Amino acid sequence: MKGNYKFLLLALLIAFASCSFTSKTFDDPDKDKLLIQLITYVLEQGHFNPQDINDDFSENVFEDYLNQLDPFKRYFYESDIKEFEAYKHQLDDQIKAYDVSFFSLTHERLLQRIEESKKIYNDILSKPFDFSKDETYSSDYDNLEYVSNKREMKERWRQQLKFSTIANYDDAIAQRDSNLEANNLPESVFSAENEKSTTKEKKSLEEIEKEAREATKRSLDELYDFIDDRQRKDWFAVYINAIVEEFDPHTFYFAPEDKDRFDVAMSGNFEGIGARLQKKMDAIIVNEIISGGPAWKANELEVGDQIMKVRQEDEEAPVNIVGMRLDDAIKLIKGPKGTTVNLTLKKVDGTIEEIAITRDIVELEETYAKSSTVIKDDKKFGVINLPKFYINFEDYNKRNAASDIKQEIIRLKQEGVEGLVLDLRNNGGGSLQTVVDIAGLFIEDGPIVQVKTTGEPKEVLKDKDKAIIWDGPLVILVNELSASASEILAAAMQDYKRAIIIGSKQTYGKGTVQNVLDLNRMVRNNSNGDMGALKFTTQKFYRVNGGSTQLEGVKSDVVVPDRYSYINIGEKDQENPLPWDKIDAVDYELWGNYFDYDTTIEKSKARMAANEQLKLIDANAQWVKKIRDREIYSLNYEDYKKEMELNEEEAKRFEKLSEYKTDLTFSSLPYEIKLMEKDSVLKEKRKRWHVSLAKDVYIEEALNVLNDLKMTYAIKNNVADVKN
Repeated sequence: MKGNYKFLLLALLIAFASCSFTSKTFDDPDKDKLLIQLITYVLEQGHFNPQDINDDFSENVFEDYLNQLDPFKRYFYESDIKEFEAYKHQLDDQIKAYDVSFFSLTHERLLQRIEESKKIYNDILSKPFDFSKDETYSSDYDNLEYVSNKREMKERWRQQLKFSTIANYDDAIAQRDSNLEANNLPESVFSAENEKSTTKEKKSLEEIEKEAREATKRSLDELYDFIDDRQRKDWFAVYINAIVEEFDPHTFYFAPEDKDRFDVAMSGNFEGIGARLQKKMDAIIVNEIISGGPAWKANELEVGDQIMKVRQEDEEAPVNIVGMRLDDAIKLIKGPKGTTVNLTLKKVDGTIEEIAITRDIVELEETYAKSSTVIKDDKKFGVINLPKFYINFEDYNKRNAASDIKQEIIRLKQEGVEGLVLDLRNNGGGSLQTVVDIAGLFIEDGPIVQVKTTGEPKEVLKDKDKAIIWDGPLVILVNELSASASEILAAAMQDYKRAIIIGSKQTYGKGTVQNVLDLNRMVRNNSNGDMGALKFTTQKFYRVNGGSTQLEGVKSDVVVPDRYSYINIGEKDQENPLPWDKIDAVDYELWGNYFDYDTTIEKSKARMAANEQLKLIDANAQWVKKIRDREIYSLNYEDYKKEMELNEEEAKRFEKLSEYKTDLTFSSLPYEIKLMEKDSVLKEKRKRWHVSLAKDVYIEEALNVLNDLKMTYAIKNNVADVKN
């Protein structure tokens, strides 16, 4: 498998480095033009389904780009749009000519309108809202018209701000009333004579309205602080992505900082101090210390500390980062393993302190596989949760999903588990290489997935290692957010009849493969700085039975409702998805065992149909859809309050969902218990996970299925022994 994968990647890179590449020069001194030149060439040469860049393409880019810039239609005027429309069918020509004049026009106009909007929202929020007035607010932004003048623009902002504020107003009144009840103080206590006499005084509606407006303003101030931090290159990336996303939903341009974040997400680790930061106004604040990281080990940095200055170990003068862009500040703080960074802090208590932290590899544990054991009907079972199919693209031998899953299975076997649940819910995929290797842990050998590149014969990626790490009962949990690599694994195990799939009616439906190309490799004598990277669709994958998972996903053997059942979140609901198709099946042998899958599935379906918790989950999912689909809201507080009370009353019948508990107890493995003796954060994380597992009706049913499989094995095995 590893050889096949590396061959595919190598072939792709060789194609890019071939004579067709070297005969084309990529050295435009204008970075924006160079970026368009690079990206359009890559997509034309390497995308699975290249698009005709024509007038239709131009119109789609035009609409999508403006929608991304101004989704609430509170910046641009009708006159702006009419001016922009001169380019509506010219963007294809501009793209081919590497012309960025449309972007420049819209970017300058957007910055102008953003500046104008600052005065608008400050003016509106300086005056009280009248919540006794009868008016409504529509959140149907798609069908909202652009305003034609400043008066209409101010009115649009007023409605949107009043809608935001009425929610704050309602929360504040509820909080006040809750405090009154908690203190058991009747309203009569708060007469005009003694209104100022105690700290428990009842706030007036005027005071609450003012505080609600101030809360709205604080939120907008923070938003505009983020907007003001954005540079021209950040907005240009929005324009580039409006172009590339017309090819398919998974083709995406990564600006340099975004590429770094993608690498961290895929590998689950980075080099740095192990702290998550956020920007509040001009301050860079620590909002999380990552368990096990250098900052956690040093135990000097705390959540809430403000980082004021950063000094590298080989520099005398620190750099003041107050007011700096968050991404730029992070670049200064991160660095190679073994180097030291000095941070000047304003501590939570207001004192100033300088600390030194030696950078190291920081592993994001929430990215990695984790496992637990549980006793069910006197049998011990194992549960493995895999959040994504992670990999280090530079070195496959470093920590990856396949090696971790293998290690967890070995550990679970040492604990004597008799069945295994692999939880792939919300797993959006990841490395194709790791999924093939993981599938190989459960079968002797054979094909796992078929991969097709446009104009080339299909390739069958196989497990060639005859070793089987787990040959016992296997259940895989999925939902609508299980995508890509998750679907490959679930589909292969289903086709081999190696596992029973429990979950949503279908998984996400992403049947495509993407590669990430560092665009800097294509530029000669680059003086423009980092060009970022392009993730683009190069292949489609197919099940061993020939069917694609594109759009259709994987159909569960046992379908159970969940919170996403009625929400459009799959591949088929995205813009520009590639179509479903089918190719020839490949030869493969069904898993030979004594498990009666058909009987087990029927028993599970019967249990699920009668399960009151699942019926309630289904009703809740329908209610959530109704709430999400609502577009008209009253801005009269009495009417708004009645609507909220109706929602709260309806929501009460779903409170039992959070009260559901099983009698199951989940336990960490011995190696992890030793780690938790030194790591209280890890201990707390596992405690929360085990509590959630004990309240999880899907895990409960997965364990029931494992138990049933064990029973059918015993029955069939005994029958076979009698016959022999």
